[in-house]
Amino acid sequence: MIEVKNLTKFYGVGESQLQALKGVSAKFEDGDYVVILGPSGSGKSTFLNAISGLEVPDDGQILYDGKDITKLRDADLTAFRKENVGFIFQQYYLLPNLSVEKNVKMGADLAGNKDYMSMIEAVGLAEKRHKYPSELSSGEQQRVSVARALAKKPKVLFLDEPTGALDEKTGRQVLDYISKLQKELGFTIVMVTHNLNIAKMAKTVIHMNSGVIQSVDRNEIQKSAYEIGW
Repeated sequence: MIEVKNLTKFYGVGESQLQALKGVSAKFEDGDYVVILGPSGSGKSTFLNAISGLEVPDDGQILYDGKDITKLRDADLTAFRKENVGFIFQQYYLLPNLSVEKNVKMGADLAGNKDYMSMIEAVGLAEKRHKYPSELSSGEQQRVSVARALAKKPKVLFLDEPTGALDEKTGRQVLDYISKLQKELGFTIVMVTHNLNIAKMAKTVIHMNSGVIQSVDRNEIQKSAYEIGW
């Protein structure tokens, strides 16, 4: 379980200072599928970055099974991220001089996982494992980033607008792969998105605005990537 208590985060100083998070608290159950919604500037990406360990909050606690990661030194926090979390962003951040297989292997090596080919097969790219990012479509590149993130066997997968740069058909394919892999592997998903329809795929939907959580909803029925609107 991830438990967040009274998280605050400021940017800037003096009159230009902005409070991005205003005492935010939340809980994420193991194996949950969480979507965080909110307009630009609502604090949702800052919240995601804080709970994933990418940013250090100014105050509050972030507990992973009771362990407060806000108290960790930089080296220990890096080790924590390496061992526990995976990231998928709107931009793919693939290394252009490495093939599909080597990009995914890079993620697998972080966890000592030698079975990375199964993840390449799971996202449907086994036949293109020797291709380079420039030889792939945008959807295929994002699927490589999915395989790379999951090859390190994370307990929690954090996603920031993973379909933001994709067309509808490709976006649905990527979300479908992620959803199927979660059901197979049991990791927790925490996703930030502007797409209200994607929230219908989640178990838990968090609505944010002005640096606070306004409401938390639960979906009794989770829709597939091909059942939602776009």
